[in-house]
Amino acid sequence: MTEPDLFSTAAYDYYLPEDRIAQNPAVPRDSSRLLVLPRHRGGTVSTTFRRIGDFLSPGDLLVLNDTRVIPARLFARLKSTGREVEVLLLRSLNSQWTDWEALLRPGRKVRPGEELLLSDGTVLTAGEHGEDGVRTVRFPPGTEVLPLLERIGSTPLPPYITRSTAPPSAYQTVFARENGSAAAPTASLHFTENLLEELKGKRGVTVAWLTLHVGLGTFRPVKAEDIRDHHIHEEYCSLPLRTKELAGETKRRGGRIVAAGTTVARALESMAGEDGSLEAGSRSTRLFIYPGYRYKITDGLITNFHLPKSSLLMLVAAFAGYERTMKAYQEAVSLEYRFFSFGDAMLII
Repeated sequence: MTEPDLFSTAAYDYYLPEDRIAQNPAVPRDSSRLLVLPRHRGGTVSTTFRRIGDFLSPGDLLVLNDTRVIPARLFARLKSTGREVEVLLLRSLNSQWTDWEALLRPGRKVRPGEELLLSDGTVLTAGEHGEDGVRTVRFPPGTEVLPLLERIGSTPLPPYITRSTAPPSAYQTVFARENGSAAAPTASLHFTENLLEELKGKRGVTVAWLTLHVGLGTFRPVKAEDIRDHHIHEEYCSLPLRTKELAGETKRRGGRIVAAGTTVARALESMAGEDGSLEAGSRSTRLFIYPGYRYKITDGLITNFHLPKSSLLMLVAAFAGYERTMKAYQEAVSLEYRFFSFGDAMLII
C-alpha cells in the first residue's frame, strides 16, 4: 500500500454525505456529540459534549477565544450602474474601523476608486485588488462603523449552511465580547455558561482567554496541489498577560494546556517560543500548521469536524497524527456525526 504524500492537498480529502453537513446547531448547545481521540494511544470514545469534563483533569488550563462575530456581510449597489455587490468585511486595518480588507462579489466588476452605496446612504470606496481576491474598502472618515453594521449588516454564515433556521445568536459563543470576527470560533459554540461553571467548580479546570479575530486565513480553502505552496492570510491575535501567567503555572504543575478550537491553537502557537514559553501582547499571524509542525505549548485540542482539503484539517492532522485523524473522520462519518460549523466536536487529548 502506497504511503500518502502528507504534503499533497489530495491526501486530506474524504467522503462526506451531504446530509452530514449540519444546518442548525444542537439545542441545547452542549447536547452535541463528542468524539474523544487519545492523541498517542488507544481507540476513540463517543459521548456528548456536556461530558467533556470526564476527560479533563484538575489543574488543566482551558483556553478560549473571546472574539465576537460582527455583522460583517453588507449589500451595496454600484453608484455608477446600480448593480448589486455583496461586501464581506474581513479585517479592520485601522483603529477607527474605517479601512477594511474585504471580499466583493462580483469583485471583478468593481474598479478601484468606484463608490458603493449602502442601504442607509453610506458610501464605501473600493480600493485596489490584492492577493486571494481580497480588496480594500473605505468608509467615510468619522463613520461609526460598528453601530452601522449592527443596523444594516448580517451575520456571514458559511456557504455550506443554506437552510438554517437558527437565530444569529446561535453563531456566537456565549462568552463572545471582542468585536472583530468574520466567522465564529466554532469549537466553542458547544459551551454553555453552566458547563463552564461546572468545569471550573467541580472539575478544577482553570479557564483563560485570548483573542483571534477569524478572517480569511481560517476559512480560505487550500487550492495549491502542494500544501507548502498555500499561504495563510493575516489574522489578528492578542494574548493577555494573565493567560501567559496561567499557562506558565499550569506547565510547572504538570497540567495540560487545552485549546478550545483551531483558532486558539494557532494563536497559542503563534505567541509561543521554541521553549514553550508564551509572549503576551498582540500581533498578526500567518502561521500555517500542517504535519511536520512541532507543537510548542498545546497539549489538548477541542475542534469541530472540518472541510476536506482545508487548512484546519491539516492543523488537526499535525496535532493528532495524519493516520489517526483521517481514521477518526471515517469513524465519525460512519457514526453519523454532524460536520462543520454547526456540527459535532472532537476532543484530542
